Amino acid sequence: MLSEPRSGRLAAWGNALLAGLVSPDDAVLAIVGEDAVHRVEGLPGESAPVGLTLALGRLRALGVTGLRVALPAPGHPLGLSGPPEFNARALEAEEAVVCHGTAFGLVPEVSEAGPTGDVHVEVVWHVLPVREAPPADVPSLGEAERELAEALRDATDVLSKLDVAGSGPVADAAIDAYRARSERGREVLAPGYPPRAGRVLELAQRVGLLVSLAYENGHGGAVSASEMAARGAALRPVERTARRALVAAYNSVVEEREQGR
Repeated sequence: MLSEPRSGRLAAWGNALLAGLVSPDDAVLAIVGEDAVHRVEGLPGESAPVGLTLALGRLRALGVTGLRVALPAPGHPLGLSGPPEFNARALEAEEAVVCHGTAFGLVPEVSEAGPTGDVHVEVVWHVLPVREAPPADVPSLGEAERELAEALRDATDVLSKLDVAGSGPVADAAIDAYRARSERGREVLAPGYPPRAGRVLELAQRVGLLVSLAYENGHGGAVSASEMAARGAALRPVERTARRALVAAYNSVVEEREQGR
């Protein structure tokens, strides 16, 4: 949650490419980001891993019309539709991309290579069959935005009562996030996404960051086992809500297309 998931970049810029809004070179550059290289393995018709440009073109030819994100966690198969084999791989990676229009999904395998001080990241996306069914537990953009606001207020109140380190910045960042909603001309997603999706994505990323900081910034006044349990109970639903909102934002283009908007 501290940074944009690779599945989010692949889905967002892949959707922009499929819609003809960006060039293949620009899409691949954005998807790879700071990684060294991305390859795709298991693509129908290919016996070896191929580059992203070829892979995205082949997926389009196979009938893919959109890309969705899944961000599952133990006990929460968010964005998945099966089968169990794909769900298990996605859960292990904590993310996946599910194709719309054909029954394929892509799960990233991330590895590091190179000597100390010059380590680079390589990603292999494994193409696997998926079940064509509605994704699990994905809210609409409106639902996600309302849930984020409610969860953040509840968690801020609980963490403040527990005197958890970082509860003050939680409230401050919430205000900053809502101020950011009024900004114009900022592109936090790929071309073609509605402005509301960008707002939801930004707020979800901030909430996810704050949850991580609340876990990492020491115990504050919550020193007993019961108080630590209360902190975890307050943070878990907020983290879950933030992940749901991320998926809603990344998937909004495909969802709107399905609804005929």
